[in-house]
Amino acid sequence: MDIRQNPRGSVRLVLHIDNTEMRLSPTQETDAVILQGVSNLRRWSLVVLLTLSAVINYLDRATISVALPKIAHDFALSPTGKGLVLSSFFWCYTAIQIPVGVLVDRCRIRWLYAGAFAMWSTACGLTGFVGGVATLVAMRVLLGIGESVLLPGNLKLVNILFVPRDRGLPTGLCTSGTRLGLALGAPLVAWLTVRYGWRLMFAIVGFSAFVWLLPWLLVYPGRSSLASGGRRGSAERRGWGFTLDRNLVGCCLGYFSFGYYQYMLMTWLPDYFVHVRHFQLLQAGVYASLSFLIWGFGAAAGGWLGDSLIRRGWDETRVRKWVVTVSFATGLLLIPSIRATDPKTAMLLLAGASLVGLSSANALVILQDCAPLGEVGAWAGVANFVGNLGGVLSPLVTGILISRTGGYFPGFALAPLVLVAGVLPYWLLVGDLKPKGELTPNSS
Repeated sequence: MDIRQNPRGSVRLVLHIDNTEMRLSPTQETDAVILQGVSNLRRWSLVVLLTLSAVINYLDRATISVALPKIAHDFALSPTGKGLVLSSFFWCYTAIQIPVGVLVDRCRIRWLYAGAFAMWSTACGLTGFVGGVATLVAMRVLLGIGESVLLPGNLKLVNILFVPRDRGLPTGLCTSGTRLGLALGAPLVAWLTVRYGWRLMFAIVGFSAFVWLLPWLLVYPGRSSLASGGRRGSAERRGWGFTLDRNLVGCCLGYFSFGYYQYMLMTWLPDYFVHVRHFQLLQAGVYASLSFLIWGFGAAAGGWLGDSLIRRGWDETRVRKWVVTVSFATGLLLIPSIRATDPKTAMLLLAGASLVGLSSANALVILQDCAPLGEVGAWAGVANFVGNLGGVLSPLVTGILISRTGGYFPGFALAPLVLVAGVLPYWLLVGDLKPKGELTPNSS
């Protein structure tokens, strides 16, 4: 690696890897260099902020599913109409995952992330002022555009900040924030909806989130940190494409199955509690939060477990894949949960079905370890694009099945079957995990 200065005075990094010259643009250089030169305190502070961002992100998503019974009453929505509203978030969110992932690799994450955060918070707040289904769908679409940065941005930052054997826990913490957002959001949104109405609830949840931006801008290192000992980062690819191989295909297929299952629960679980278990709205929010809470803690625990076993000498490939396999299999407990007549038994089985969260961090670390240098954001975007096709399909398919069969069982039983099928690509397509030659982040 060497540093060259252009005639105009700008500086670029030139890296020679396997006789291939790769260049970093100034913006790429800033993220790759500064983030690998930060102290442990700042590294983990960024992880905390990413986790909080995920909490806010999924709290905003939870608003529509928890408040859906009230919104459906006001706008006279049928089950198919409910499915349309629930899936509208995923239209643009899914469609722009790949370009957003590429942008994460090419742009300064500090400002890209901050701008996207402001966009989705504004969209959530303005949802309280919609006058009909069309404007409601428009706000959900705008929310999806803003929130599309979450997974590519989080994985890119964790990939830069941590070496492969240590990525499970920070990835799990960031992932746990998504379920903690649902766990906290379900009862909070339910209480705000009952207390103030669904319109004011959206305004409170959306606009209050702006306080997150201040610590983000303060903690994330600026360009001035280059002069204070920032270390050189890993190589970034040149160009705007991404590498397509069997590893990416396998990760995408597994993530599709995961997405189908998780978004079916996220969007339909509160409505199921109200109409099948006959819970009050607030009670439904509390019970739904228990499932999300287990999922969230499982994400962090699964990441920690994977890291711990690998540090003890276990093979990384087998550890990551087996945690994913066993976790996916627990999703089958959803089927007897729906059939159970005793509410306590049903909730216990549902808690077991939420242990799917143990797979989250390890599946995403597999993606990071397989991605070529500098393509983590792009690969995350591709995988999330395919995974969220499940997010588009599962609410609609479940709503259609409820309308046609008059019951929730067919739609809820299909989801874990799709999930378990997602184990096969990890074993048949994804090869051994051989992380590329990255430089070790600062561990001081």
